Amino acid sequence: MSEENSVEALLEEARLAAAMPPPEERFRLREAAGFSRAHIAATVGVGRSTIANWETGVSDPTPPARLPYLRILKGLAEIYPDPAALADNPIAALFATTPAPAAPIPPAPVPAAFAGLETLRGPDGRAIEGDPGPCVRCGVETTYQSTDGRPLHSGALCQPAAPAPAVTAPAPAAAPAVAPTPVALAAAAAAVSPVPAPVPARPQRRSKSAERAEADLMGLIRGAVEHEAERAGGDEDAALDALVKRAIPDVMHLFNETRATARYEYTAYPALPDILHKPSKKDPDQIWEARPAYNNPAYSLRAPGADLRVTALDVNAAYLSALKVWLPIGKLEHTTGSDGVGPKRSGVHLITPAPWTHPHLPDPLGDRDEPGALWITDATLRLLLRLSGPKWALTEAPTVHESWTSGATENFLDALRKLLVAARTEAIKAGDRLTLEYVKAMYSKFVSTMGESQHNREMVRPDWMHNIHSQAYALHCGRAYKAHQAGLDVVALKHTDELHVIGDWRKVFTEGRGVAELKIKTGDGKTAGEYLVGKVGG
Repeated sequence: MSEENSVEALLEEARLAAAMPPPEERFRLREAAGFSRAHIAATVGVGRSTIANWETGVSDPTPPARLPYLRILKGLAEIYPDPAALADNPIAALFATTPAPAAPIPPAPVPAAFAGLETLRGPDGRAIEGDPGPCVRCGVETTYQSTDGRPLHSGALCQPAAPAPAVTAPAPAAAPAVAPTPVALAAAAAAVSPVPAPVPARPQRRSKSAERAEADLMGLIRGAVEHEAERAGGDEDAALDALVKRAIPDVMHLFNETRATARYEYTAYPALPDILHKPSKKDPDQIWEARPAYNNPAYSLRAPGADLRVTALDVNAAYLSALKVWLPIGKLEHTTGSDGVGPKRSGVHLITPAPWTHPHLPDPLGDRDEPGALWITDATLRLLLRLSGPKWALTEAPTVHESWTSGATENFLDALRKLLVAARTEAIKAGDRLTLEYVKAMYSKFVSTMGESQHNREMVRPDWMHNIHSQAYALHCGRAYKAHQAGLDVVALKHTDELHVIGDWRKVFTEGRGVAELKIKTGDGKTAGEYLVGKVGG
């Protein structure tokens, strides 16, 4: 860059910085345009959390990312002015008198050298992580790298199957040789016409944006499967092994992209209570997830005259359904008594449960070895409170001694859940085993590694992991209670996906492979499918 251009760039940054909008206006402008924090972060060359800090007032933009960020804000303020606050909006007032920007500069194509890069993998085939940096293909930050050491998303996840519509962020432009980062979004934002375009009603814009985003993300899933299938040269098992190994970084990328307008950052808070920390790698923390392991004592395979036919049912995608759960979205706060219990709060609770007096039904707290008080999740507490209510009246309400909770939402993971459900449904219809198993690996590993796991450094939320696990178990117990209410005999309830019943189960549940459906269990075991039992003692 020439001396004259350098001086002009500094002066431009000084002019813009003098009119830096407040954090809430930075957030409003990005949300009005429908851009995700990841898009903006990739464009200006910072992390997604940095954009969140700028929008919440935790920190202010600093060079070298400040100038491209200000240019984006300038362009967005011209497109999405806030008439009600124009007099109090310094950036809008400044830009209203600024000459119209020059003609758009078309983004340069991604260098051909980037297109042929492969992910660096270890002897076990797993992608190797390094220092975080902007992916050389898409610009979004990643800890994975290419065979020559540059940041690169695992496989082809960052490459959409089809070009995005013109209203989305353009493809990354050619960047400096040392550290390439995308600049197309900033160039486009700075080059738009200052005449405000008609803005559709917000619900319509968000709906269309959501549809477009889901289509793009479905394209990423298909592209990843096609990429690994091509690399494996037709060996389906090898392709599946590669997809399973990359499932964690891939699902985290999809999760981040489904949160385009989210305000809440999901990373760990600095101080989780001791009950949520493992005392060692081998020892669990203190939270009881209420995993069911129920066998009805009234029935046995070995009973004389065993002639009662049992159907073993298989629950589809149990953990995928459990992503719809109330999760704490603030710092966990300690309360005593029932002060931390509420319909819009979530976390963990220390309770003393009431006795369970129904041997013909699974205990909602699972198979416990020790009586007395125990720490449970909000998902389990909600189940106990429902069972103690007038509809079920199966037990007394538990006594809550203390809690670690915060305000909560049931929809935090819902966009990711809907995306994976759609991908799973599409794979089943197409008979696509690779995609089906890839999606299964993504949601199961997403849940199992969000606690204290060395396999997922992006998220450390054991409170969420326990609540999702417990939600899967609570939903499973709910199926058993529903079967009993409908007149079926519940013989066994195991894990998150086995329900054994006597009676016409098709009158109670829908048969199929869908997420809300059940199917007859298959396998080589003695209790797979259908088997006979007898009543104990007659």
